[in-house]
Amino acid sequence: MKTKKTQSKSSKLSVGQKLKESSQLYLLMLPSIIIFLIFTYYPMYGVIIAFKDFKPALGIMGSKWVGMKNFITFFKSYQFSVTIKNTIVISLYTIAVTFPLPIIMALMVNQIRSTKFKKFLQVATYLPHFISVVVMSGMIILFLSPSTGIIAKLVGLLGFKLPNLMGSASAFPHIYVWTEAWQHVGWDSILYIATLSSVDPSLYEAATMDGANKWHKIVNIDLPSLVPTATVMFILRMGSVMSVGFEKVYLLQNNLNSSSSEIISTYVYKMGLVSNQYSLSAAIGLFNNIINLVLLIAVNMIAKKISDTSLV
Repeated sequence: MKTKKTQSKSSKLSVGQKLKESSQLYLLMLPSIIIFLIFTYYPMYGVIIAFKDFKPALGIMGSKWVGMKNFITFFKSYQFSVTIKNTIVISLYTIAVTFPLPIIMALMVNQIRSTKFKKFLQVATYLPHFISVVVMSGMIILFLSPSTGIIAKLVGLLGFKLPNLMGSASAFPHIYVWTEAWQHVGWDSILYIATLSSVDPSLYEAATMDGANKWHKIVNIDLPSLVPTATVMFILRMGSVMSVGFEKVYLLQNNLNSSSSEIISTYVYKMGLVSNQYSLSAAIGLFNNIINLVLLIAVNMIAKKISDTSLV
């Protein structure tokens, strides 16, 4: 513990002295800073093309300025309302399902007393997370095939016929969200399990002496312990509401379900790399990121007001 004399001495140090004093720590940070500068901040220079009629032959600075034209083009396009709606529906649906499930999973694992069964359950639920998006999408398409899929075979044994779910626009959000839950819930629960493992055992002992059962311990000890972690995770999730995973949606997308699977990220890809409308795709991407930033700040401010937990 620092004394008042030590604290006053450290406060009088200049910025240069403080940097020199912690030089080894800053040296460890240097690789991360360089990576951020090269791969995160330097590419931001390219955002300029959102306000230009970008021509690769002329370069970024040589292309003509068009101001907000690309944004207006997107706002007036027939795909604007469709992509915004689909993105928000899939994203909020995903959060509604995959945010509470890891917490429930962690609470269940924390109640298991058999060490072997606990390890088996954790490994079994973690494994799907390591399946690549391409392989996972192929598995989903094969499993849900109405003619040769394993689910169709099982349903056929019961005397029913499986409809073409991959060709159904109304079924696409459910397929995407629940396969996401199956793949990532186990992995996402690790943080909450770690939080529960750090709870003081004396709290459980005191609750037992007071006559509390397992449900009382979960409600009064486990859940309050998870609230700060869950709040931070919720803020981060809300900050990416408009950023539904591109790869999986694009791989599961087809002409029959495109009315509900066309989201902002797939539309940006088609406009930018397929149709070569680089400025329009950059404008759509910038608009998407601005919305995410606004949501992140707003949710963080709300969390700060109603609780003691926030990002800053």
